[in-house]
Amino acid sequence: MNCVLGILCLFGLLLLLPGFSSSHPLCTDSTAPSTPKTPLTFCPYKGNVCCNSTQDLQLQTRYQSMNISNPTCASLMKAILCATCDQFSAELFTIDSRLRSVPVLCNSTVSVGSSQSNGAANDFCGIVWDTCYNVSMLNSPFAPLQGSQNVDSTSSKLADLWQSKTEFCKTFGGASGKDSVCFDGQPVSLNNAETLPPTSGLCLEKVGNGTYIDMIGHPDGSNRVFLSDQQGRIWLATVPDVESGGTLEPSELSPFLDISDKVSFFNDLGLMGIAFHPNFMKNGRFFVSFNCQKSIWDGCSGRCSCDSDVNCNPSNIPSSNMGSPCQYYSVISEFSANGTTSQVSLATNGNQVEVRRIFTMGLPYTSHHGGQILFGPDGYLYFMMGDGGSVGDPYNFSQNKKSLLGKIMRFDVDNFPSATQITALGLWGNYSIPKDNPVSQDNELRPEIFALGLRNPWRCAFDPERPSYFLCADVGEDLYEEVDLITKGGNYGWRVFEGPYVYNPQQSPGGNTSANSINPIFPVMGYDHSAINKNLQTGGAAIIGGYFYRSMSDPCTYGSYIYADFYAEAIWAGFENPENSGHFTSNQVPFTCANDSPIQCKFTEGNSLPALGYFSSFGQDNKMDVYFFTTSGTYRIVRPSRCNYMCSKENVTSIASPSPSHSPSSGTSIRKQHYDLVLLFSLSMLLVGLIF
Repeated sequence: MNCVLGILCLFGLLLLLPGFSSSHPLCTDSTAPSTPKTPLTFCPYKGNVCCNSTQDLQLQTRYQSMNISNPTCASLMKAILCATCDQFSAELFTIDSRLRSVPVLCNSTVSVGSSQSNGAANDFCGIVWDTCYNVSMLNSPFAPLQGSQNVDSTSSKLADLWQSKTEFCKTFGGASGKDSVCFDGQPVSLNNAETLPPTSGLCLEKVGNGTYIDMIGHPDGSNRVFLSDQQGRIWLATVPDVESGGTLEPSELSPFLDISDKVSFFNDLGLMGIAFHPNFMKNGRFFVSFNCQKSIWDGCSGRCSCDSDVNCNPSNIPSSNMGSPCQYYSVISEFSANGTTSQVSLATNGNQVEVRRIFTMGLPYTSHHGGQILFGPDGYLYFMMGDGGSVGDPYNFSQNKKSLLGKIMRFDVDNFPSATQITALGLWGNYSIPKDNPVSQDNELRPEIFALGLRNPWRCAFDPERPSYFLCADVGEDLYEEVDLITKGGNYGWRVFEGPYVYNPQQSPGGNTSANSINPIFPVMGYDHSAINKNLQTGGAAIIGGYFYRSMSDPCTYGSYIYADFYAEAIWAGFENPENSGHFTSNQVPFTCANDSPIQCKFTEGNSLPALGYFSSFGQDNKMDVYFFTTSGTYRIVRPSRCNYMCSKENVTSIASPSPSHSPSSGTSIRKQHYDLVLLFSLSMLLVGLIF
């Protein structure tokens, strides 16, 4: 989306700031809600909650100690205390990035258009004041927020602390709107009325013949991108404007970085990801994740992930045609663009010599090692790692809290530990541990671990408009391909579960994990193999994770999460239902290629589907346009009308498009030859976009 409308771009930037992220089920410690093994007896919450039975008992003890004589007021205070168990407690108890002692109480005087069922419609804050303002209570939870007054908080009335209802609700009240929820005395329940409609189809244009594994928009915010291939090369390229007829064809002879002599490229092996430091424009730092083979490159060495710490002996793992265990390694290396030119923004080449080794780990097998890296909105480096390979994760690495296989890791690459600290913590390289990593709540976990229970996460992404939304696609075994909403400390079930299904491993030399010993977080989206195998000659499936679509090139796809299957030439769009709930509905969407594509698309014989070949990955540029990387080339999502798809939100006044030689079939899409939208409607939709 071009930033011609400055206010629209400013709005997009504001959404990235703390306090502008929309809610989804999340606890105050940034973990996902879960179902407690023992149901709560004091707080009236069932299903997925943010309390366990111990915390429930602690809340009951605190409530009893308040010694409230008025039964109606006591009931309200119980509800307020128990709100910490609500699955939306992170949103209810956080304001201006700070935790507060009580939830945001629904206050009808500041209603902003509720997305909650009853939230801002009632004046719960006023009810609390009217009922309790003259009731004594010990250790009132409202007293600490007064702050500036010297009051005795051991025994008080609301009227002792606050001069009026208006003053009280100004501090504790709030409304439920597009980006927030409030507490009305009951568990938060969102309205289903704001469900976004699915797109009628995706229109693609082919912009390149290259096959890439990753795309990163240049940190300078321009129309340049970094592209990497699996062989070990990174290019700097300029993205052509949509509908300009230009192509994305970097100079093959002038890579930004070429480490192909160090990278082992074969099937699942190769250069797996690139990431540029958030402060790249000043420090020139960037990072590359790749695989190497120790028999070919002397720099490929380190510890093996199959060791005594995880009850694994490499000699017990049979050798394959790729060699013995830990012949191959997953590596994260730091490189720099400093010194290649007077300004980092002008650099067209990076230094080819590694600055430092961030991480090295030997792999037990040659598959399922993920490898993507990205910087999160918190400034830390995230590293996606699979279970290490073989059928059914035989050594149960994914559930082993001492193994880094089958995990998402989070590193601090701005503060480097001493050699003594590396040894003491048993670190796998040059990085520090973020202070709020899950080990701070679960000391059984390796300190690097951010989430566990993954099989082979292949492409993860944060939503640029809602940074708390972190989605990862996880490749399944035999039954199910899944998309997970990742939260700190979350356990995503593998190999106890494959998606929503119980998984029974064929062999278990590494032991088993019982289903009742974990609190698995099940997928928010996905698909059964049986649903697409009829279209496959391979008989398999492998999900490819994509992005939240935040470009206005296709306004009817805006806000959806796009993902695909490696084999099936199938694409899905997932919409949240209801909005901001963390619950998604996904549908396979039709797609075709524009007949005026810069590079002519090939189509499958007798079919409207473009012959894309196999999907390898997705990309996203600084304008939030989304790209498909396939074995037949590079494709970009463009406006629907170029493929005769219907989109009432498309800002087109009068377009008559000739039917493409391969248009979507009438059974899977809506044909449209003419768009005749009046200017008033277009402007109205633009204003809606600005507001929401």
